[in-house]
Amino acid sequence: MQQTDSTKALQRLLSIMSRLRGPNGGPWDLEQTPETLKPFLLEECYETLEAIDSGQPEKVCEELGDLLLQIVFHARIYEERGDFSMVDVITSIADKLEHRHPHVFGDSECITPAAVSEQWEAIKKQEKGPQPKTISALGDLPAGLPALMHASKLTEQAS
Repeated sequence: MQQTDSTKALQRLLSIMSRLRGPNGGPWDLEQTPETLKPFLLEECYETLEAIDSGQPEKVCEELGDLLLQIVFHARIYEERGDFSMVDVITSIADKLEHRHPHVFGDSECITPAAVSEQWEAIKKQEKGPQPKTISALGDLPAGLPALMHASKLTEQAS
């Protein structure tokens, strides 16, 4: 089977990251950890959102690339530690997408976006199993959410 353009491009990116993190790699790249990269990951998320709001596809493309770099960078570091690889990251999300879309990849039927959302949440709860009671009235929202996003999510939960 011949490699697709996207497969070749992803392999090139992974090879570049391997070289940057390998012997004779970039000094800055070699000293990075998931903890030191956290600000860049968050910054790239916000820059991607800003690019989407700009309505300029070329900016969105550039920022999605920067965001992808963060994912590849983190995955490489965890691979070096023996925790997981980029293949594991990709396989995990592909498996999740197939499992949470039985109306596409199985025999379930959902014809409205609302029905798909309800099904997604039901499957997600089933996957996670019984969760311990949350002591906080704030639920299980990530602690690092920006204040306005946190407030919005709390409002959604209360509805």
